[in-house]
Amino acid sequence: MLNQDIKRKIDSARDILVGKVPDPKAQVEQITTALIYKFMDDMDKESVSLPKGKAQFFTNGYEKYAWNKLMDPRLGGHERLNLYVEAITRMSQNPHLPQLFRDIFKDAFLPYRDPETLSLFLKEINGFTYDHSENLGDAFEYLLSILGSQGEAGQFRTPRHIIDFIVEVVDPKKDETIVDPACGTAGFLISAYKHILKANKEKPLTPDEKKELMNNLIGYDISPDMVKLSLVNMYLHGFPSPHIYEYDTLTSEEHWDDQFDVIMANPPFMTPKGGIKPHKRFSIRAKRSELLFVDYIYEHLNPNGRGGVIVPEGVVFHSGGSYKSLRKLIVQNSLVAVISLPKGVFNPYSGVKTSILILDKITNKRTKDIVFINIRNDGFDLGAQRNPIKENDIPQAVHIMKKYMNFILNGENFRLTSEEAKIINIVPKEKIENNGKYDLTYNRYLKDDFEYKGKWPLVELSEIADFVRGPFGSSIKKSVCVPKGGNTYKVYEQGNVIHNDFSIGEYYIELEKFIELKRFELKAKDIVVTCAGTLGRIAIVPDNIEPGIINSVLMRIRLNRKRINDEFFIYLFQSDIFQKRILKNATGAGIANMFATKELKGHKIPLPPLELQEKLIKEIKSHNKRIKQYDTKINEEEKNIEKVIESIWK
Repeated sequence: MLNQDIKRKIDSARDILVGKVPDPKAQVEQITTALIYKFMDDMDKESVSLPKGKAQFFTNGYEKYAWNKLMDPRLGGHERLNLYVEAITRMSQNPHLPQLFRDIFKDAFLPYRDPETLSLFLKEINGFTYDHSENLGDAFEYLLSILGSQGEAGQFRTPRHIIDFIVEVVDPKKDETIVDPACGTAGFLISAYKHILKANKEKPLTPDEKKELMNNLIGYDISPDMVKLSLVNMYLHGFPSPHIYEYDTLTSEEHWDDQFDVIMANPPFMTPKGGIKPHKRFSIRAKRSELLFVDYIYEHLNPNGRGGVIVPEGVVFHSGGSYKSLRKLIVQNSLVAVISLPKGVFNPYSGVKTSILILDKITNKRTKDIVFINIRNDGFDLGAQRNPIKENDIPQAVHIMKKYMNFILNGENFRLTSEEAKIINIVPKEKIENNGKYDLTYNRYLKDDFEYKGKWPLVELSEIADFVRGPFGSSIKKSVCVPKGGNTYKVYEQGNVIHNDFSIGEYYIELEKFIELKRFELKAKDIVVTCAGTLGRIAIVPDNIEPGIINSVLMRIRLNRKRINDEFFIYLFQSDIFQKRILKNATGAGIANMFATKELKGHKIPLPPLELQEKLIKEIKSHNKRIKQYDTKINEEEKNIEKVIESIWK
């Protein structure tokens, strides 16, 4: 549990620095360097207090840098500043320091030259005392929580409760080798360590077992800054010699032949311009980091290995060849569960929608199914502040996954309770493999509870309508649009359909571009549907619209009016039953925000004769008219109530 006094001191140290060091990452680095400096002095004092004890670190020429010399009240501000700068610069060459500490002081520097700020800062650091207590480790975790986004590297610090969730599901054991190939600040490794200690609470680990466990926890990161923070984080959690290495997981072959029992990670999602240039030993051919990291984890799990990895939503549904190849590989060999997280888990640093892939090579071989879990609430709201809320699906998800894995490993049939069925869907691998896409989107495999019992034939939309999706790519990007003029053509957008107003809009293209894209032309009486972003909105194009085309987020539908009435189609399309059916297979990296022309064309609707369609339309319009009358009457009565209340006051 985080000590509130220590939390206050960390906040105070940051407040002192913020005027000179506004970047949170730089603040963390300055506090980290100063804390280790102070803690080395604490350890020297402890050594000196022992019989025949002597200083270990500040000795043989380094005595002048001892913390008590630095904090000597007789020292002037500029003298203290110069001494501190000299000390942190030289400390990496101090032969009396263990390699861990020398690595921490490597490239250390002071980014400001204000003696007063430094004196206030060091005074606050002086209030910390070194020990291996849980409080100190938790305090450093709290400090790391301010890091936020390293957006240029696609790195987002994983929320502690999400790390713990994955660790609970993967369930690492005391004698297993555990690695995080993109370890950041070592959150997964520390959570795994705590999880194992807790699991062995009844029979605590012996000193030798604990030492073996610490040696089994390994982290790689490409960033020297992250390596430094990981080393400190693990050291403050009781690891005397943490195994954290600066290593490029995706391009180096140095440790390629290493295999592990457990791998857990939240790898960076960003791919540099031009892509990653991996070596040739990956199973898939790709340049995107999120694909390569999943492949790396699969490749480096031993035959009985397990893993958990956070991926951006594109990994579970993107139609690109390397994406499909990766999904096929893991579905057939290691995947056991796909856990969809709510968009906003990484707020305020990123709004990216993510999923967790749970890999288990043994369980995968013993089951013909894949588990899909939808986490709707994770115990925090989805705003920028991520305030705690009561709703939390994570405990239930942990329970379900443990129950499922036990049933499968014991060869028993797994049965869901009605409550569990609200967030879990178990899908046969055969069904996932059928369309060749290996789509792992939660919505795609939801059971359709609707059973058609009507007397009219069900007709596929492709039989009664032509569908055209707007042009993709750079065809009508804003860069090719021009101001409205005498020989320009309008580009109709999502807003026109959402607001049912085809007069609004500001994007136009010239005649030459219009001729090139004429097959996307929009005419009066066409039906337009939004098929990305805000899905499933529909409108009939009015008469006398400006000549123009649809953009890429719209779909134009031209009905065979000899078979179906425009308004009848609109009413069916807008119905809850039909909307649920088309949105079920929608995909997207944020909310569900995309469906394909092929998907929509394949849906079926009941089709009575035209005469009956017109009769049903009249009936619906009659009900709508009555609703408007009721609304008018309700408004009148509400005004009468206001008059009565007003009369009381007057």
